[in-house]
Amino acid sequence: MGKSDKAERAKERREKRLQEISLLRTIPYSDHQRWWSAETVAVVTGGNRGIGFEISRQLAAHGVTVILTSRDHSVGLEAAKVFQEGGLNVFCHQLDVLDTLSINEFCDWLKQNYGGLDILINNAAVNFNQGSDNSVEYASQVITTNYYGIKNMIQAMIPLMKHSAHGGRIVNVSSRLGRINGKRNKLEDANLREKLGNIDTLTEEMIDQTVSTFLQQVQEGTWESGGWPKTFTDYSISKLAVNTYTRLMARIFSERPEGEKIYINCYCPGWVKTAMTGYAGNISAEDGADTAVWLALLPDQAVTGKFFAERREISF
Repeated sequence: MGKSDKAERAKERREKRLQEISLLRTIPYSDHQRWWSAETVAVVTGGNRGIGFEISRQLAAHGVTVILTSRDHSVGLEAAKVFQEGGLNVFCHQLDVLDTLSINEFCDWLKQNYGGLDILINNAAVNFNQGSDNSVEYASQVITTNYYGIKNMIQAMIPLMKHSAHGGRIVNVSSRLGRINGKRNKLEDANLREKLGNIDTLTEEMIDQTVSTFLQQVQEGTWESGGWPKTFTDYSISKLAVNTYTRLMARIFSERPEGEKIYINCYCPGWVKTAMTGYAGNISAEDGADTAVWLALLPDQAVTGKFFAERREISF
């Protein structure tokens, strides 16, 4: 089978799965499955456009109160207004996931107005490469926003997660490009792959050291011989860090007592037609948002520390 045949088969399988998911979305949750209500609060970072905008819409359509955040407050307010005019409970607050003062102000506002949150969707991210580009000119900004921004939010939101029998929910928007053992885009260093893949011995310092080593090599101009992923290298490493951090936090959260559990997973939305891909993707924002909403609302949430795509678990 030639490359074009394989690509065609893969396209057919993807389209068939997306049709299945579209059908699943039309099936309403039954009363006994709905653990949430209008009192349930979801925070969606970068919710003013693209996948974040669509995640906000779908969660609100299910009856959840959504707080979408945006670095640009006026843009966020416009997005929230669109939802409010449609009768949805969506509100906006300014938030820069890299600004400690901004995060602290948001936390105070969230606690004062809503008493905390039940669901956190870490969607805010950047990518400066498109097509066959692989520049690392903005590598520091990509790593800082995509990885450290998520860490900042998780650590800030942990004390604000409401205690319940259903547990708090965290969904990190990630990418297959960040798979440790991906066939076409993996780390070449087998020892590093093993180190990051061993959940029993994994530490936050190991993940931080990995991204720091990459950024150091970018500064020195030696990154191309560093054995890093070949496609969208800076973005791929940022998402590899997100995936690995998701597994680490799942292990840490598992030690929390019943009634205070937090479940955390990550997912790949696919190559979505948004500004981030230059609208060159092959998946709609609606389909790209689906798995995040499905994970956030799982009726029986015993799932944690996993990686998903199109409502199916995939390997790290």
